[in-house]
Amino acid sequence: MARAQQHESKTRLLDAAMHVIRAKGYEATTVDDICSAAGLTKGGFFHHFESKEALALAAADHFGDMAARHFAAASYHAAADPLDRLLGYVDLRTAMIAGELPDFTCLLGTMVQEVYETHPAIRAACDRHISEHAATIAKDISEAKRRYAPKARWSADSLALFTQAAIQGAFVLAKARHEPAIAAGCLAHLRRYLETLFADK
Repeated sequence: MARAQQHESKTRLLDAAMHVIRAKGYEATTVDDICSAAGLTKGGFFHHFESKEALALAAADHFGDMAARHFAAASYHAAADPLDRLLGYVDLRTAMIAGELPDFTCLLGTMVQEVYETHPAIRAACDRHISEHAATIAKDISEAKRRYAPKARWSADSLALFTQAAIQGAFVLAKARHEPAIAAGCLAHLRRYLETLFADK
């Protein structure tokens, strides 16, 4: 198999895993499900991955890298005011809530809810990517705190993690009710809450 074909088939498996696991959950997803979604054989699967867990770890990295590139290129970074950047981030997350639930919910949050006790390597990978993403948001929060709420007793890091807890919780509620609009409504409340923390603006 040529190098380009190998890369293409591996990417197809990773993309398929992201979609199928978000739709069915990690435990319910089989290698056959992923191969079918990718249009590849089991032989192709095991050429790239020794197990479903190995694929899940690679899919977590794939998802995290895609998300990092997407958010790094977002237009809200151009705002001069750090609070505008923070609110712009929430607006972008809200705008991304479109289509079917597996299209916009988080692979990392989906997997870690199931496997935090049974698959420690997957749990650690999910934690790492969620924490890295929160750290990028903490930079704007830290600037906004210095400008608008310098005496506030909360930390930028804790608020950044709270934004992720709110977003992941919004996805859980959307799944529970099978209604994407629930998630958008929760993020609207998150935005309003953030505005109140920087009320001097």
